[in-house]
Amino acid sequence: MLYFAAILLLATGIAHSYLGERYILIRLFRRDDLPKLFGGTAFTTGTLRFAWHLTTVAWWGFAYMLVAIAGPGLDANHALKAIAVVALVSGFFPLVFTRGRHLSWLVFFIVAALALLSLR
Repeated sequence: MLYFAAILLLATGIAHSYLGERYILIRLFRRDDLPKLFGGTAFTTGTLRFAWHLTTVAWWGFAYMLVAIAGPGLDANHALKAIAVVALVSGFFPLVFTRGRHLSWLVFFIVAALALLSLR
């Protein structure tokens, strides 16, 4: 059951990112009434794009945890590594999509470092 749940999360993440990009975000970004932050709409579109895809990353992290629980068992180190990876990937999104202007990357990288430093 847990493997099936993990597969569903993986598939949902793929569908969410692909369909959201194709049918929601692209159409939203064509609008000319987006807020102009930091001198233009690039920050706004970048923030919306990374926030949208961040959901997929989180779901995939949950899928990993489900597989770990279903297999040999989820111990603290597995969970900490999964959290660190999800936080690292989450930190790269605002760095790339907003060129670092959205400061959440800093928080995500600190979370990743703290999780890795807490490994037993």
